[in-house]
Amino acid sequence: MEEKSEERTKKFLALGHSEAENHAKTQQELYEKHVKETSSVTNVISEFFKTNLFGFAWHYLKSRFGPRHPYQAYPRNGDTGIYRLQSSIPSREQISIALLSDWASDTAESDKVAHLVSRYAPDYTIHMGDIYFVGTPKEVEENFTAPYASWYYGASGSLALSGNHEMYSNGNAFFQHLLPAMYAQVGEVRKTQQAGFFCLENDYWRVIGIDTGYTSVSRPLLEIVSPPDCHLKKEQVEWLRDIVKLGDAGDKRGIIILSHHPYISAFREEYTRPGAQLRELMGEFERPVIWFWGHDHRLVIYNKDVNGKGPVAFGRCLGHGGLPVEIKMPDNETDIEKIHLYDRRVRLELGRFKLGYNGFVKLSLDKDKAIAEYIDLEDTCVFEEEWTIKNGQLDWKIVKSLPELAVR
Repeated sequence: MEEKSEERTKKFLALGHSEAENHAKTQQELYEKHVKETSSVTNVISEFFKTNLFGFAWHYLKSRFGPRHPYQAYPRNGDTGIYRLQSSIPSREQISIALLSDWASDTAESDKVAHLVSRYAPDYTIHMGDIYFVGTPKEVEENFTAPYASWYYGASGSLALSGNHEMYSNGNAFFQHLLPAMYAQVGEVRKTQQAGFFCLENDYWRVIGIDTGYTSVSRPLLEIVSPPDCHLKKEQVEWLRDIVKLGDAGDKRGIIILSHHPYISAFREEYTRPGAQLRELMGEFERPVIWFWGHDHRLVIYNKDVNGKGPVAFGRCLGHGGLPVEIKMPDNETDIEKIHLYDRRVRLELGRFKLGYNGFVKLSLDKDKAIAEYIDLEDTCVFEEEWTIKNGQLDWKIVKSLPELAVR
C-alpha cells in the first residue's frame, strides 16, 4: 500500500531540519520522482520527503561530485548588473516588488502563493533562492519556465538568487536554465540576468541582491560536517566596490540587501562573513540597512541589531515561500531575545506536528518610503512596516501587526 502523504510529512518533521537531513530526504525523493517520470505539475506539500538514508548516500555522492558551474560576474556581455527601477505603469511613481524565498517547491502551497502574487501584479518579482530538490533543469522548468509553471514574471523584471539547493547540482541549471529566463526591463529593452547578483535602484533606494549560494557548498560530505561561510566571492566584492560603489559616502540612498542565507538567525547557523564584507565595503560611512533573507523555513522579524563585524540591520527572514513552515520557538533565551515578531500561527496539524502559513512580502518603494507588507497564502496582511530614508539613516515604524505575532 502506498504511504499516505501525511505520514511522509511526519517522518520529515520527526528527523529535524539540518541541511544533511534535508538533503538526504530530498535526494531520495528526487530520484523516485524522476524514475516514475510523473507528469504531475504540483506535488502535495506533504509528499515532498523520504527518509531512505541508504538511498541518499548513493544519490548524494552521484550528484555532488564534479566541478561547480563557472562563476559569472559583471561586467558581462556589456551589462553592469545595475538597473534603474521603473514602474510598469508610466503614470505611477511607486515601485512594487514581490519577495519570495524557498518558494520553488512545485507544491500546492507554492502555486497558491504565486497565484496570489499575480493578483497584486507587482512590477518586479524576486526569488531569493532554493529550488527543490537540488536545482535540476527539470525543477527549474516545473517552477519557472514551463507553460504551466506558476512563477509570476513582473512586467518590469524578474530576478533570482541562488541558495544551497541550486548548488547541490553544482549550479548548472541555475546558470544555464534559470538566469536566461530572468530579466530587468530598462526602458524598452529587456536585459537578461547575467549573474547571480544584481542592483535595482532609483533616486531614493538601492535594492542589492547578493550571492551567498555559490559558496554555500564545498567538498562533498565535508560541507555537511562543517558548513561553509557563504562568503562573497572576489568578483562580487569588486563589483560592489567598483561598479555599485557601495562605499561612496556621498550616496545617501537607503540600502536594502537581499540574500538567501541569514545574517541573523535564532534557529540555525548564522552567516556573518557576507555582512562583514559588506560593512568593510561601506567604509567609514555608518549606516543601517534593511536585510531580507530566507533559508530558515519560517517568517521572523528580528530586532534591529549588529552581528559580528557586519552592519546594523533590520533583519527579516522570509523562508516561508513554499515548504512546510516551522513555528517552533528557539531553545534558549539568548536566541529568543533576537526576535521581535514571529508568525507561529497554526495552519495545519499532522498528528503532533504543527505547520505555519506560507506567504511572501510585497515591498513598495514610494519616494523616500519603503513599505513591506507580509502577506500569507490566505491573502491576510499579517504585518506591515515602513521605513523612511533621510540622509542615509532609516526611521522605522510598524503600521500593522496581528496580535498573534507577539513572541511573549
